Amino acid sequence: MRILLKVGITAVALWVATVLIGGISVDGDTGARRALTLVAVAAIFGLVNTFIKPVIKTLGCAFYVLTLGLIGLVVNALLLWLTSELAGELDLPFHVDGFWPAFWGAIVVGVVGWLLHLVVPEKHERHERSRKDDKKRD
Repeated sequence: MRILLKVGITAVALWVATVLIGGISVDGDTGARRALTLVAVAAIFGLVNTFIKPVIKTLGCAFYVLTLGLIGLVVNALLLWLTSELAGELDLPFHVDGFWPAFWGAIVVGVVGWLLHLVVPEKHERHERSRKDDKKRD
C-alpha cells in the first residue's frame, strides 16, 4: 500500500512539473490516458531512483563532498532525463526536452513530493500521533 502511495505522490509531482516546466510534456488524447502515463512514468522513476541512484551516490561520493551535495541536483536531473528516455523506449508519451528542463523538473518533483509527503503522513507517523493523542487524553 505504501508503494502505491509513493507512486501516486510521484505521479502528482510529475504532473506539476509538466504544468510548470516548458520542456517537460506528457501527451495523450484523454485525461485518463495522461494520468495512467504519469503513474507508469512515476513507477519507472521510482525504479530508477531505487536501483541507479545509490550506485551513482556511492561511486560519486567524493563529488558530493566536494560540491557540498549540489551535485545531487545534477544527478536528479540526469535521472529524470533517463526516465524520459526509458519511457520513450516503452512508447509512453512522456518527454523531457533536455538537461535544463530536467534540472528544473527534478527540483519541482522533489519539492512537490516533499510537500505531499508532509500532507500525507506515513503509516508509522499516523500511529505515533494517535499514541501521543491517547497519552494526552489519559
